[in-house]
Amino acid sequence: MLLQILQDGLFAAIAAIGFAAISRPPKSAYLYCAIIAAVGHSARFLLMSPACGVNILGATAIAAFIVGLLSVWLAPKAKIPPETCLFPSLLPMIPGMYAYRAFGGLALCLTGSSEATFSHDFYLFASNGLTCLFILLVMVIGATIPIFLFRRRSFTATR
Repeated sequence: MLLQILQDGLFAAIAAIGFAAISRPPKSAYLYCAIIAAVGHSARFLLMSPACGVNILGATAIAAFIVGLLSVWLAPKAKIPPETCLFPSLLPMIPGMYAYRAFGGLALCLTGSSEATFSHDFYLFASNGLTCLFILLVMVIGATIPIFLFRRRSFTATR
């Protein structure tokens, strides 16, 4: 289990570095983005494991809150705004498979020929689409709460 958690964190860190490179932050920010993403994604992985049994929405909300906290507390060390670390660290948690399955279900709805297959395909579209939507919603809420809770620290990070 420990090896799986470390592997999950490593892949999240690599993805966060790639996402951070798009916005070209200072070189000191890459390490912080990698650490924050690894901790957040590993926390979600651990919470969703059979040992903890938290569903994906709860685990994502808690992990996004952890990512937000770490971004607020580590950003002043790199002398960057917390959002510089926050957004690349959250991107590896985006529910790509749910979005993919939702659009696949929608495509099947549009090409289906019978009412029974349409109902099933629409169920797949709605189930996966709503899951994706709510995961994104709890990610945004969980990640922004620390910025508002620690407003003074988060808005004075670059001073």
